[in-house]
Amino acid sequence: MHNHSRHGPPPRRPNIGITPDWSQPEDQAFARYELKVPYSDAVLRMGGLPFVLPYSDDPTCVEAYLDRVSGVLVTGGAFDVPPEAYGEAAREGLGALKEGRTAFEAALMRGALKRNMPVLGICGGMQLLNVILGGTLFQDIGREVPGAREHEQKHDRTQPQHPVDVKNGTLLAEAVGHGQLMVNSTHHQAVRVAGKDSVVCAVAPDGVVEAIESTVHGFAVGVQWHPEYMATSIPVHLGLYKSFIQKAREHRR
Repeated sequence: MHNHSRHGPPPRRPNIGITPDWSQPEDQAFARYELKVPYSDAVLRMGGLPFVLPYSDDPTCVEAYLDRVSGVLVTGGAFDVPPEAYGEAAREGLGALKEGRTAFEAALMRGALKRNMPVLGICGGMQLLNVILGGTLFQDIGREVPGAREHEQKHDRTQPQHPVDVKNGTLLAEAVGHGQLMVNSTHHQAVRVAGKDSVVCAVAPDGVVEAIESTVHGFAVGVQWHPEYMATSIPVHLGLYKSFIQKAREHRR
């Protein structure tokens, strides 16, 4: 029996721009871009076409990237957003900075939001999204959030660490369902105050904000966990990539 429910070619794959991490190995002459494979795998599996975007401090390059993609995925990494970006001075507990990376990602994200292009921020990408939307961050959860649980899990990151409560009626709930969701956890910073045009859409049992989304853009969502690491252990997480890529496909129509 043939299935004729799907006519014609498969849906077009929208171009998804992914920001890589950056490192300078001590024994190497050159710095390198790095991207964990699960990010691009999740984009491919959910119907997108991933492109890695090398950094540039030239605004015309950022605009040229945005002319060629339909969605922006800002990834995580072991570094913090400079506190000056949200009007604070550095305090004890602040981690390493990568100013060049943050400046590029901020320009890219601002440009994408200005075009109402779908944006997905993962981990550090969520923290940057919150700052760009006018919010602030806890510089170190352990020092600044009384009673907070451990948010930097030591075990396998394909396995979850704690539950979050996904708020009903949000884009996130549309993507992964509302109510309890088990997530992995690899962050030492978190949202202190959500930006004025955003809403908190998931919270951990200890009150730490785990996801935000914009209320003035079609799709600008940030999550504090790594859904792409749990593609096989808890496949519902890929629903977030699926929603993001569907919105990117619509953005170009």
